[in-house]
Amino acid sequence: MIVGIPAELVSGEDRVAIVPADVPALMKMGLQVVVEAGAGMRAGFPDAAYVERGARTVASRTEVYAQADIVLKVRAAGADPGHADKERAMLRPQQLLIAFLEPLWEPRLAASLAERGVTAMAMELIPRISRAQSMDALSSMATVAGYKAVLIAAASMPRMFPMLMTAAGTVTPARVFVIGAGVAGLQACATAKRLGARVEAYDVRAAVKEQVESVGAKFVELPLETGSSEDKGGYAKALGDDFYERQRKLMAEVVARNDLVITTAAIPGKPSPVLITAEMVAGMQPGSLIVDLAAERGGNCALTRSDQIIVAHHVTIIGPGNLPATVPNHASQLYSRNLINLLRLLVKDGKLTVNMDDEIIRESTVVHDGKVVSARINDLIGAGTPVASS
Repeated sequence: MIVGIPAELVSGEDRVAIVPADVPALMKMGLQVVVEAGAGMRAGFPDAAYVERGARTVASRTEVYAQADIVLKVRAAGADPGHADKERAMLRPQQLLIAFLEPLWEPRLAASLAERGVTAMAMELIPRISRAQSMDALSSMATVAGYKAVLIAAASMPRMFPMLMTAAGTVTPARVFVIGAGVAGLQACATAKRLGARVEAYDVRAAVKEQVESVGAKFVELPLETGSSEDKGGYAKALGDDFYERQRKLMAEVVARNDLVITTAAIPGKPSPVLITAEMVAGMQPGSLIVDLAAERGGNCALTRSDQIIVAHHVTIIGPGNLPATVPNHASQLYSRNLINLLRLLVKDGKLTVNMDDEIIRESTVVHDGKVVSARINDLIGAGTPVASS
């Protein structure tokens, strides 16, 4: 069987699905590897590096799709709506496509892959269970995003992060507040702490207090009844307008006393909850900064604009999109390893087996043998969910 690695087409998407160092792992599974020429170049992986590890390069993506039994990508279908029709036309029955597909945001684009008779697996649907941790690409990419968010902030703030004692006087440390203590939030806390800032963090899940403190941050406790804040797959779920309104009122004081606020709250398949209102921004000190990691889905700040930097009430608000792609070398290495670990479930002795009795495979498979097999996607389509604009 042949694994195909096409180049990514989304503007600014510099990651590649498989890095050269992981080609031997695929070959040990009994697979051959075909890479589109230049696919890894933007991430720092030249064609020669793939060839040295045993892969073949071909001149065009058409050749990749024509030869491959398994196609591995970073973004496809709803995660690349501008090229979805063209790529779908290149797929053929019985092929396996694995990528970020955004099936909860664009269910019809994901479901349209069924027309080609392929099997398609969405990396963002990997369940958050212990056995699947090594395949959890959302967590891998969140690690990169949390790290990069702090660096963006450090380069943009009008003050330095650490406390400095100099002959000219003492420089007080920056105060940083991270909202959301998932993978991205914890990495942001750790990075800001390493740079010398005083770090606070909040999460609706009180159980993460120990994790926050383990990276050197102080956990902010708000008197709120959160109930169950996770779905059965381990992902955050919406808690209702009344909850968010109470949360905003209690959080306003914490936001106002910090120089930098990093927000990370995202709900799969839904717009990001607004946690910081325009009034809260107005209450921040002039020169303060907000980095909103939920910008691609509307943002956690009411004033956020995706992929833009705006200034309101003398506060700078940065809404970066697709931060992992701005660190493509290491992001690709992490994502590639996630794919390798998933393929070890799917490929035995060089043969592909999609075992729907396996929870990881069942939960992440969107279409199989020409049918939508994901209950979540079928529910969205049945409810008449419109295709979201991207």
